[in-house]
Amino acid sequence: MEELAEEAGITVRTLRFYRERGLIPPPRREGRITWYDSHHLARLRTITGLLERGHTLNGIADLAATFESGRDVAEVLGLGEPTEETPVRLTPEQLADYFEGEVTPENLATALDLGYLATDGDEIVHISRRLLEVSAELVREGVPLATVLSTGRRIREHAEALAEIFVRVIQVHAADSPIDKLRPLARAVVDAELSMALDRRLRETEETEEDERAGGHRQGR
Repeated sequence: MEELAEEAGITVRTLRFYRERGLIPPPRREGRITWYDSHHLARLRTITGLLERGHTLNGIADLAATFESGRDVAEVLGLGEPTEETPVRLTPEQLADYFEGEVTPENLATALDLGYLATDGDEIVHISRRLLEVSAELVREGVPLATVLSTGRRIREHAEALAEIFVRVIQVHAADSPIDKLRPLARAVVDAELSMALDRRLRETEETEEDERAGGHRQGR
């Protein structure tokens, strides 16, 4: 315990306190001897990093409980099923840097439930680097992470429906074609339709705003 505390840069008293609060897992026992390892050190450094970012010990305890309730990485990533997405391994500190001030127990629980995040020892795994970076950019632009996650849940429902349409088309008309060729074609159709839909919606929004401004000018007269 003394060696672990020294490596982590804390006192033995603080380490005992963290153990009592359940912030670190119990040591491995061999008879009357207990062993701490690199996982305990990584957890202590994570606690220190989160405290430096303004998190309270109660909040860190909630975060630890949330992470430990996460699903297995293999389950989240689909047990090796084909995917075009690249998973990303992160420390809790790195995740906090992506979403400054937004890494709350509630948001983490939602991300775990959606399958965006999973835990693997003392690391966090995000299922998609592309989705992680886009989500972080939206938060930097002012969209709350909770809204990003709830929107992602809604979009997933529509994405599942689109995928089902394409799978049925493939099964009926192109069952013998290589899936590696058909997947990008399906994505291209969705990308094009979404781009045109955004154009229409933005144009409608601009026209509505212009009508409202014109109506305001008429009332002002």
